[in-house]
Amino acid sequence: METVSGMSPAEKEALGERLEAVRDRLVRAARVSGRSPDAVRLIAVSKLHPVEAIVAAMGFGQRLFGENYVQEALAKQKALPDPSIEWHCIGHVQLNKAKDVSGRFALIHTVDSLKFAEVLARRLPETVRRQSILLQVNIGNEPQKSGVNERDLPALAEAILAIPRLRICGLMCLPPFFDDGEAARPYFARLRELRDSLQTRLDIPLPELSMGMSGDCEQAVEEGATLVRVGTDIFGPRPARQA
Repeated sequence: METVSGMSPAEKEALGERLEAVRDRLVRAARVSGRSPDAVRLIAVSKLHPVEAIVAAMGFGQRLFGENYVQEALAKQKALPDPSIEWHCIGHVQLNKAKDVSGRFALIHTVDSLKFAEVLARRLPETVRRQSILLQVNIGNEPQKSGVNERDLPALAEAILAIPRLRICGLMCLPPFFDDGEAARPYFARLRELRDSLQTRLDIPLPELSMGMSGDCEQAVEEGATLVRVGTDIFGPRPARQA
């Protein structure tokens, strides 16, 4: 592979080794739970990491990347217009920035209100037929986190289902933080239960469960995750965010 500007060959090789180690963890977790490894997709969370790191990961076959901050994500999309990249919006988006993400991501993971959904649909470019979304559930009922409460999830889903230019693909969660990934397992299991119940209620397929990060990705996969969001264990510690 070509040398990536801004990264030494050793740094690039180390990134590739970390990426492969994460992939191996997901494969093992899928097999432990009797699932096909192909049912789990890895999103490399590249927030605050430079474009060069994304290019390096692409050199090792990674094509799904998750970004949290709207302006940073749009700048990276402009710098990397490669159509093989699948960009996912995985961070909370303020209502006034909904117009900036609509139609620019393969999947928006963090829809948690009808108003946000309505703006996404209204600002969707004519060139994009439908925007795929996930509903973010505040699975731990933590006041500092975004997400719809469990009790409000069915009503929100039914309201969004009536918006023709949006497609609900499943659910996403950020469980409470634990040092031990096993402690997050009940929250992942609960999200799967909510998805299954909602799927029956709406009578539509909801194939995606976005859950699990560096410290608990194995437990998430064992409980049914189809999309796992891993950043630090691939790219290393995140640089400080510039003000």
